[in-house]
Amino acid sequence: MAEKKKKKRDPKLGTGKKPKGSGRRLYTDENPKDTVSIKFATPSDARATVAKVKKSNKPYARKIQILTVAEQRAKVMGKTEVVSIFKKAKEQLKRVHEQKKKK
Repeated sequence: MAEKKKKKRDPKLGTGKKPKGSGRRLYTDENPKDTVSIKFATPSDARATVAKVKKSNKPYARKIQILTVAEQRAKVMGKTEVVSIFKKAKEQLKRVHEQKKKK
């Protein structure tokens, strides 16, 4: 008798790993409704992104992560003014977070 091989299914939720044999790519967005889009082409785009991140209902660590990604991408592109906007926003978030922790 020939044994049947069970094909592993892709997990419903993201595990951070691509299952072997899966056609899924590394950077698939498994939950697009949860995604915060970022723009950093101009300083006004950066300010709008910062405002969006601050008012989003995400944990502190996720907000810092989003701003860090935007900051790093802007830095690579040589947009120093945009980088400073993201850095200031991160510092402000950190100050507010520290004040909440002390209470």
